Amino acid sequence: MQVHGEFDVKVTPMQADNPPAQAAGLARLSLDKQYHGALQGSGQGEMLAGGDGKQNGAYVAVEKFDGQLDGRHGSFMLVHHALMDGGVPRDWMVQIIPGSGTGELVGISGRLRIEISDGKHEYELDYALPESP
Repeated sequence: MQVHGEFDVKVTPMQADNPPAQAAGLARLSLDKQYHGALQGSGQGEMLAGGDGKQNGAYVAVEKFDGQLDGRHGSFMLVHHALMDGGVPRDWMVQIIPGSGTGELVGISGRLRIEISDGKHEYELDYALPESP
């Protein structure tokens, strides 16, 4: 199945957990998202980023979505990975973490694509759920 919609995101800088991470210039950030469309609910997560903070770098994040997908209630977790090269995102990958689905989303698998245009965040989620017995 494939669904799409928009989401709002608030990214809040946090203190790195340890002095070596701070000295290395790693950034720790909190994610607070609201999804709209076929995916409705909230996403909470944490991101770890490194790079020059403007044009080049990388980030990884883990996010928990809680809400509904096509009317099915539950939650699942996502893992994010992306590179920024000259201000252009590349190798951007967001996948559902296997075994993380709860409620009516148990067994979910899939991949999420994010598009950012004029400050607007859009998603496209390709997913599969096991057949109901």
